[in-house]
Amino acid sequence: MHSTTACIRNLLLLTTLWLAAADVAHAVQRDVWVAAVPMVFDMVPWGKDPISGTTFTSEQRFMQATIFRRTTSNWRRPLRNSDVSSQPRDGVPGPLIRARVGDTINVHFKNLEPPGGRAHSMHFHGVRYPPSSDGAFVPGISGPDAEVKPGQTWTYKLRAIRESEGVWPYHDHAPDMHHAIEEGMYGALSIIGKKDRWPDREFVVVFNTTPDFETINNRAFIRNTPTFRARVGERVQWDVLALGSAHHTFHVHGHRWVDEDRVPLDTRTIGPAESFRVGWTEREPGTWLYHCHREDHMSRGMVGLYKVSPALKTERKLRARGQIPNRRQPPTRPAPQPTPTEPAHDHGDHPH
Repeated sequence: MHSTTACIRNLLLLTTLWLAAADVAHAVQRDVWVAAVPMVFDMVPWGKDPISGTTFTSEQRFMQATIFRRTTSNWRRPLRNSDVSSQPRDGVPGPLIRARVGDTINVHFKNLEPPGGRAHSMHFHGVRYPPSSDGAFVPGISGPDAEVKPGQTWTYKLRAIRESEGVWPYHDHAPDMHHAIEEGMYGALSIIGKKDRWPDREFVVVFNTTPDFETINNRAFIRNTPTFRARVGERVQWDVLALGSAHHTFHVHGHRWVDEDRVPLDTRTIGPAESFRVGWTEREPGTWLYHCHREDHMSRGMVGLYKVSPALKTERKLRARGQIPNRRQPPTRPAPQPTPTEPAHDHGDHPH
């Protein structure tokens, strides 16, 4: 009897050790390199609101800003923050940081502001970290992680635990955090389960307020805000976040999703620093609006386009029949060139 009990105990111990080893085997260390980069940011690159016909002055469009920029290791070379197919105009938000439950995430940060410039930091929601990776400035309490001065670096050490699954914001939390967030110093963490599959398309939508506009990813009005693209049959995921002090209501025309209780929805309200993700398998071809459903926010810029192409086989058949032109049409009119009175910039939002 005793030998049988001992065998069972040993078997349970071996099973526990095997499961623990399997968890460790699935866990990954992910290293992300990010720089704070000053630049001139154009909030209305097309120069106008196509719906109302309103045009905007350079004083309204351009903002001296600092953004989070993804880089190669040791900050040698800047990279795009996002996939060009999902967000053609790069810069804001900062890099989408993806991980699985159990992963360790090391975010290596460098402040590239010029000497005498502002300190910056990175503060992450939804993940576990020690106090030295909090990034929130409190005089007399916080450390160098919360006030990374120009030329300095810091590594934030994060862990994606079981409760981290979902979408979370990160943002500057240094002494000038209010202005930094207004300028676009924010981004998203996307954490999935250990065995989950990544979506085919992942769109990041951040509602944020600037002095002149209500913005999506710090740009205002359709053809200036991101035009997201997908195909019928693809699994799409929308990562929706809100920064600033306002509440917003997310809506995509012609689409629905279900909540945790399996209730169909096509709107969801979100408050400051809140975030959520929704998704579906795409089956609705066409050009659709997505926006904040507060009408005062829509009229000030919080609206964008979502273009869904037919499945590839269907598109080929339509092209063969001449029902779709073979030559791709440009999605927007070229943005206006700056006049001599405007700050120098380019429309790729590269660092200055």
